[in-house]
Amino acid sequence: MTGGFEPTSVRPPAPISEYGLLGDTRTAALVAGDGGIDWLCVPRFDGEPLFGRLVGGPEAGTFRVGPARPATIVQRRYRQHTATLETTWAVGGGRLTLTEAMVAEVSGRLLPTTLIVRRLSAEDTTGDAVVEFDPRLGEGHRRPRVHHRGPGLVCQWGSLAVSLGSSPELTIEPGRPALIRVRPGRPVTLVLAVAYREPLIHVEPAWAWELLAEDEERWRAWTAEIDGSLPFREEVVRSLLTLRLLTYSPSRAPVAAPTTSLPEDPGGVRNWDYRYVWPRDASIGVSAFLSVGKPDEARGFLAWLMHASRLQRPRLPALLTVHGRVVPAERELAGWPGYLGSVPVRIGNGAAGQHQLDGYGWLIDAAWAFVQAGQRLYAETWRAVRGFADVVARCWQEPDAGIWEVRQPAQHVHSKLMGWLALDRALRIADTHPLPRRQRRRWREAREAITAEVRSSGFDPTAASYMRTYGSTDLDAALLVLPLLDMESIESPRVRGTIDAVRDELSAGGPLLYRYPPGRDGLPGTEVAFLPCSFWMVQALARTGRRSEAIELFEAMLGYASPLGLYAEELDPATGAQIGNYPQTLTHAALVQAALAIRDAPPECSPPPRVPLSSPSTAP
Repeated sequence: MTGGFEPTSVRPPAPISEYGLLGDTRTAALVAGDGGIDWLCVPRFDGEPLFGRLVGGPEAGTFRVGPARPATIVQRRYRQHTATLETTWAVGGGRLTLTEAMVAEVSGRLLPTTLIVRRLSAEDTTGDAVVEFDPRLGEGHRRPRVHHRGPGLVCQWGSLAVSLGSSPELTIEPGRPALIRVRPGRPVTLVLAVAYREPLIHVEPAWAWELLAEDEERWRAWTAEIDGSLPFREEVVRSLLTLRLLTYSPSRAPVAAPTTSLPEDPGGVRNWDYRYVWPRDASIGVSAFLSVGKPDEARGFLAWLMHASRLQRPRLPALLTVHGRVVPAERELAGWPGYLGSVPVRIGNGAAGQHQLDGYGWLIDAAWAFVQAGQRLYAETWRAVRGFADVVARCWQEPDAGIWEVRQPAQHVHSKLMGWLALDRALRIADTHPLPRRQRRRWREAREAITAEVRSSGFDPTAASYMRTYGSTDLDAALLVLPLLDMESIESPRVRGTIDAVRDELSAGGPLLYRYPPGRDGLPGTEVAFLPCSFWMVQALARTGRRSEAIELFEAMLGYASPLGLYAEELDPATGAQIGNYPQTLTHAALVQAALAIRDAPPECSPPPRVPLSSPSTAP
């Protein structure tokens, strides 16, 4: 072993923003800047970790391909409009480049469901590199049963098998770093294949490299269909690609994030499992896809949700697995050290049983967007939407957990607004879909009742703003949805007052916002800036005619992206560090919608003169 080699086990974990995303629309891997895959679950997003060092520590395994000694990254990027990641290091007098991706399109061919291709090439001079392959499966970090089959290495755990092949052929043993020399013009290609309850198929490295190139062309064709006139198009395309990579292709359901327990408060207990499908977040993504001319993604998700929710209808589950099943009960993994000592590490999610009224609004609004795009809902889909609207009309007065999933239900104003949205959009759909008069009347009466109650109980004249809950003095950044609903005129001083109050009172510095006043959620630890809220502010400003402010804020938010254009859920305003599960579907969907709001913003106008707060605004 060459002197100076430092194995992964003794290196601290990388900053979250340093990780790149590899994905195949069935699962995803996170790759550190040193070439280490520190997170990969198999055979799908919510499966068991195969490489779990990110939150499980050295004993949870990694797969590193990169320089043998510490090296400087000189370039790291995705190939334009693809999911292929390139990392280039300065090594001695030359460079080493790692090009890697997962093959997304495997249907119709004899290929493994999961196929990772990694190629290391040298420029100018020979470089020393290391291959560190240490798969450890699941909660107990189980070592595999190992044997060699032909030119490849095979690791097996019951019905799960993994193979690793290489060209030129390398001698690799799990858990033992192998030093290699990479010469100019003679790249080293490694191919990792995963099989679960199916035959393990060996893919020759040369063929795997061709498959990767074919996949790149498919991604470029997919992105070419996105509106070329979009503002900030490159950033929007990267976010849409990220959303697509996080969408489970067999069901068309997007996970909130591919990770669990990346902390919201490093060193603390705010660690949650996000490898499931929140209909709310998915619906926001559906609307984003529809707005850029991608109806297939919306159609697929709505079809999945109708199937997945059938056993719990007319109730809308707060979250589901990618297969539409009940999310496992939340539990803690014993002995897992967590990211930066943030314990417990959790799997499952206790929010699955919560009543969240706002989810109905997001979903029915997505269905309305689908209809607006010239599509017609299937009879079964419309029947389900009607059932959801009936639940809102019947239950909107009940307290709920709200969008922030607090453990103590309350009368959340944002939830009421989204209940109003659910009924309003259902009524709009009913203009082109059959609906009995009695049902229509019931929805309209409930919508009007929500309007009256929210205006009387949810607004604080002293703060000139709607508030987080009835009777409270706390603000809520989720109220930035108000100008998008049409419940109040966008010229209403209540709407503009709410936007300004949130911007002033929930500021975390610069363009960043807290979602609510820090320390007001009943959990120990601190609250940092919540990234989707800033993109919601962009939407609100654009919608109310403040386009130049919206653009300025959007551009500032682009500066907080990771070097690869990825976003977590939260960000520490003191350090600029990405915080929480990563990358986050909700943040990327909010970014796309913010750019669309800038595109569709009305002409710039001055705010109307301030009127006495006792003067009612006119709702349409």
